[in-house]
Amino acid sequence: MRSGWWLYVVLAGLCQIIVACSPPDDARKTQAAPALAAVADGPLVVIFGDSLFAGYGLEPSQGFAPALERALRRSGRAVTVVNAGVSGDTTAAGLARLGFTLDGLPRKPDLVIVGLGANDMLRGLSPAQTRANLGAILDELDRRKVRAALTTMLAAPNLGEDYAQAFNPIYPDLARQRGVRVYPFFLEGVAGRPERLLPDGMHPNAQGVEDITARLAPRIAGDLPAAPGAPAGS
Repeated sequence: MRSGWWLYVVLAGLCQIIVACSPPDDARKTQAAPALAAVADGPLVVIFGDSLFAGYGLEPSQGFAPALERALRRSGRAVTVVNAGVSGDTTAAGLARLGFTLDGLPRKPDLVIVGLGANDMLRGLSPAQTRANLGAILDELDRRKVRAALTTMLAAPNLGEDYAQAFNPIYPDLARQRGVRVYPFFLEGVAGRPERLLPDGMHPNAQGVEDITARLAPRIAGDLPAAPGAPAGS
């Protein structure tokens, strides 16, 4: 993946937009644990991140969670995808609400996809602290025996080479150390393409979300437990 001028434009501008759309603390808790009356008799996936997961600027049916659920269900399985994205969240905020989110679900999820770190990076927070927070999130999921995966974030070029060298390895390093799956940069193939972005030029529009989903859904499907009676790896 190239990390040229378009990545700088997207990530640098995303900082102000993510911060601007960050909800107050009381609203954050409401968004953190979506109420589900029931879950279909199939895999339960939770997407746990910031505005890129939350579906900022989109209709409820157009965000990543519903798009991913549709894509996974096309395989014939009754997958339920819960949107636990909160706009403006840092890794510290995510860590603080993780237990509340999980406890608010009707049952233990089969997979939690963690997409945090963009706000840490865009605010110039310490990569060491980002690494520690993400590690603590993965440790808590492991303690609860919940399968986890990470989506990658990259440092904006204007933060300098030293920052990038400290920040960019966080995701592959944690994935290797904790034995979890790591998925590519969430906006790969969409960033820098105006026809795939909202007018803000930063967040994916409905078609951008569909493109992201088409790229990630097959990988995510492979990380779900096999259907009852199906051979392993199916």
